[in-house]
Amino acid sequence: MAKESSFDVVSQVNMQEVDNAFGQAKKEITQRYDLKDSGAQISLDKGGKTITVLAPSDFVAKQVIDIITSKLIKRGIDINALKWSNPENASGGNVRQTANIIEGIDRDTAGKINKDIKATKKKVKVTIEGDKLRISSAKIDTLQEVIAFLKEQDYGQPLQYVNYR
Repeated sequence: MAKESSFDVVSQVNMQEVDNAFGQAKKEITQRYDLKDSGAQISLDKGGKTITVLAPSDFVAKQVIDIITSKLIKRGIDINALKWSNPENASGGNVRQTANIIEGIDRDTAGKINKDIKATKKKVKVTIEGDKLRISSAKIDTLQEVIAFLKEQDYGQPLQYVNYR
């Protein structure tokens, strides 16, 4: 019997890099001429995995969000890991917008990935283990084809392929 090879499909975000990007964005907001005295603020909740932008107007909020996203991209964080809420009115005529940082693959997305892999008719076994998927097969080439297939798909969040054995 041939030894089975496998890999895990996960969705992880390096929170240290998010924290570094947040620090850079905060510094740029305090130094940029057009934003310096605007009253725009950003906050990061590492435990709740949220980024909150508080700005005096929608226009300023969009500028601050652009700064944050550019810093995250430079730090290697996929922007699909952030889900921005709609702008909401805050006290003092300000606008608040919150981004949730998505980590882990939820049950619905895992089921969709599983269904898509089964539709390819490749001889692989998919196991959903909490917030990740383990995909195993006797042939390494088949696993590489599945990875290539998954990279072409869009599941609304970044996927990584780890523990390839």
